[in-house]
Amino acid sequence: MEQKKIRKIGVLTSGGDAPGMNAAIRAVVRTALFHDIQVIGIRKGYNGLLNGEIKEMYSKDVSNVMNLGGTILHTARCPEMMTQEGLNKAAAIYKILGLDALVVIGGDGSYRGMAELAKLGVNCIGIPATIDLDMNSTEYSIGFDTAVNTGMDALNKLRDTSSSHERCSVVEVMGRDAGYIAVWCGMVGGAEDVMFPEAKGVIDSQKVIQQILENRSIGKRHNLIVVAEGVGGTQKLAKDIQDITGIQTRATILGHLQRGGSPTAIDRMHASMMGYHAVKAILEGKENQVICFNKGKYEIIGLEESLGMEKTLDQDIYNVIKILAI
Repeated sequence: MEQKKIRKIGVLTSGGDAPGMNAAIRAVVRTALFHDIQVIGIRKGYNGLLNGEIKEMYSKDVSNVMNLGGTILHTARCPEMMTQEGLNKAAAIYKILGLDALVVIGGDGSYRGMAELAKLGVNCIGIPATIDLDMNSTEYSIGFDTAVNTGMDALNKLRDTSSSHERCSVVEVMGRDAGYIAVWCGMVGGAEDVMFPEAKGVIDSQKVIQQILENRSIGKRHNLIVVAEGVGGTQKLAKDIQDITGIQTRATILGHLQRGGSPTAIDRMHASMMGYHAVKAILEGKENQVICFNKGKYEIIGLEESLGMEKTLDQDIYNVIKILAI
C-alpha cells in the first residue's frame, strides 16, 4: 500500500512555557519545509486551534528565535478542551484545515489532550516540553536544564549574601508535583537540605531545623535549604527556623523566574533534535506518537503507551546531597 503523501502539518505549543520551545518550533518548521511540507502555526495552543488563530509559517518566521525564551506561538490554558464539544470542534477544524498531522509541544496535560483528539481521527505527534521533567515516558524534557541553571544562579547569589550575614536562606523553586528541579538545584547549589513532593514522610521541617542546629554546633554559620513549591510552607519554614534557632532566616520564592530566559545549549540541542524527529516520524507514516530521549538516544513511542508509563525520582540523589553537605 502506497504511503500517503504528507502535504500540510500544524504545530502548536501548549501548557506552561519552557525555554527551548522556540528551537523546537524552528526545527519542525524548517525540517517540514525541507521536505516540501506546508506548515501552519497555531497560536495560543489548543485555544488557538479552536478559535482559528493560525498562520502559515515560512523559514524567515523562525529566524533568530533559538535564543529566545518563551514561545513565539504563545500558549494558553484551554478549559474547552476538557469537554467533548470542544474536542469535537478541534478535530473538525483540524480536518477543515486539511492537516495531515498536528505537532504538539508541551507537557503531560497537553499529551492527554492529544490522546482525546487521536480518538477523533487527529494524527498527533508530541514533543516533551516542561521545566518540571515530570513526563513519564522520557528522561529529558525541553526547558529543564535552563530552569535548573536559573535556579543554580539564584542559589549562588543567595549563598553569597547568606554567608556575609551568617543567615539561613530558604529558597522555593518550581515543581508542584515533581521534585526534579528542587533536587537538582539542591545538588548543584550545595544545599544543606532539600524538600520535595516525592519524599513524603522522609523529610519534615523539624528534621531540617535539627540539621541546622547540628550545623551550628560544629561551627557552620550559614545554611541553604531548597523547597519545591509542591511542598509549600516556605515562609512558615523560614519563620520556624528563625524562631527556634535564633538564626536570621530569609525566604525567597523564585517562581516563574525559572520559566524564562535564553535556553541553554542542552535545551536548544534536544529541542532541535526532537523537532526534527517529530517531522521524520510523520514522513515515515507514524501516527499518534511521542518523541522521547532515553538512555542517550531519541526514540518514538506510542502516545497511549507513553501515558501509561511510570517514572520515579531517584531518591538516592537526596542521600548524596546529605553526604556532600556534611
